[in-house]
Amino acid sequence: MNITVITVGKLKERYLKEAIDEYSKRLSRYCKLDIIELSDEKTPDNASEKEEIQIKEKEGQLILSKVRENAYVVAMDLNGKHITSEEFSGFIQNCGVMGNSNITFIIGGSLGLSQYVIKRANYKLCFSKMTFPHQLFRVMLLEQVYRAFRIMKNEPYHK
Repeated sequence: MNITVITVGKLKERYLKEAIDEYSKRLSRYCKLDIIELSDEKTPDNASEKEEIQIKEKEGQLILSKVRENAYVVAMDLNGKHITSEEFSGFIQNCGVMGNSNITFIIGGSLGLSQYVIKRANYKLCFSKMTFPHQLFRVMLLEQVYRAFRIMKNEPYHK
């Protein structure tokens, strides 16, 4: 299985880079992982709604330019579905069974995802109604993907 994470924003903190490296190493036993980091658009203070939409659309075009045609796209979206870790594991397994072995997770920038990205998504997933920094969320996503594979293989880790 091929897992791609397309994320807006660069990782700056060393401890987050180390966590990403650790989960990337752990996941290498289960899948091919590719992380694509895209630059975020600078949002001016007190940006108007129109300016925010333009920024999301610009980021969205860049995101979509990196999505492979045969990818099963999962948009990380506040309006997405809430599922348990076990259901997430089943979701990833189901994707593989249904012939969707190229799963692309998309993490937007601070303003979220453009409607073009949402429309391209095959599935919309929400981890929480809370807001997280996208750099930290990248670690959380990789941890849950790792947990999903461990559950799938009935290996100890998930409790």
